[in-house]
Amino acid sequence: MSTHSSTSLAIPPNNKMSEHLSPCPKCQRWRPPHPLHLLNPPNHFHRIPTFFQGEAEAQAKTDKIKLALEKLKEAKVKKLVVKVMMSDGSSKTLMVDERQTVRDVLDNLFEKTHCDYSMDWSLCETNPELQTERAFEDHEYLVEPLSAWTRDSKNKIIFLLRPNKYLFFKDPQIFYLWKKDQKHINEIKERHKELLIKENFDGPSLIVPDLEGLLYLREDGKKSWKRRYFLLRASGIYYVPKGKTKTSRDLACFIQFDKVNIYTTTDYKQKYKAPTDFCFILKHPQIQKESQYIRFLCCDDEHTLSLWVNSIRVAKYGAILYKNYQMAVRRASTISSTLHLTSLPASSPSTPTVHRANGHTSQEDLPEPPPDFIPPHPPGWGSGV
Repeated sequence: MSTHSSTSLAIPPNNKMSEHLSPCPKCQRWRPPHPLHLLNPPNHFHRIPTFFQGEAEAQAKTDKIKLALEKLKEAKVKKLVVKVMMSDGSSKTLMVDERQTVRDVLDNLFEKTHCDYSMDWSLCETNPELQTERAFEDHEYLVEPLSAWTRDSKNKIIFLLRPNKYLFFKDPQIFYLWKKDQKHINEIKERHKELLIKENFDGPSLIVPDLEGLLYLREDGKKSWKRRYFLLRASGIYYVPKGKTKTSRDLACFIQFDKVNIYTTTDYKQKYKAPTDFCFILKHPQIQKESQYIRFLCCDDEHTLSLWVNSIRVAKYGAILYKNYQMAVRRASTISSTLHLTSLPASSPSTPTVHRANGHTSQEDLPEPPPDFIPPHPPGWGSGV
């Protein structure tokens, strides 16, 4: 019987019956499949979990590559350690990258200094060699102008209040009605200010104040200052050549605004023998020292200087400057309201709170609620914001 069992199953593998047989792991002879063998599916059915495992590995690899690319991109972002001087002589050190605007840095400084959130706070660049100062606009990326500083630069960044930062939108009549007498300008009502802003900023194109008048010009390569008649236009400043009229065809371009910034100056009456100390210059931001490409202008008084400086800012930046103002107003108003509400007491200490047996407070026993809080309007709120 044992002989029969050892020889009867010696069937060649190529026989058709081999399709239903399996080799014995010990003697390698073919035998009918055990019922338990039938419970195990063929090998090709085991490829399904392997397939999903491969998908997971591929996804993990993709995620790693994506993370590495993000880190590489982050490493390429230009960053600067910036020392900001305070008005009291102290300083704050910040890490600023090229994606941060001046508004972002101002918000950071608000948190660090715990100062009020006035819209007049500014970051200003000072250049002691040229004796100039410029307030960065809120939409500018701070790293860009700072990258123009030389390695041995003595320039500084100062965090200070500048009441004239948004004077153009607080009192637009000063600039659009500059030809009127001062009494008429001072009597302009808030609704008329709103109309001025709407007429000049909400139309198909921005309207720049038609500013014009005599200014002192420091001629190239000379120490003397000569009076010329200048006119402000959206594209730049123009002047009337000698013997010509103020008609457009006779005007000569003095400078265009697309590649220059405007800077106020300090003590130019002594430094450059200017007629007054109310001067401003126009130059490319990369010019950090004296250069023939700097344009020097001098005004008769502080009021005229303010007219030209603020009007040039509007001509250069247009509606962006108005958006900066609107954002500053909203932020100052929102933060002021939040700070006031968080400082309100939860209940009056002089009025006891009576609890009922069910654990709830009786409505009639509650202290009188404070009146509805209406945040004060920030300066210039009536300018159409």
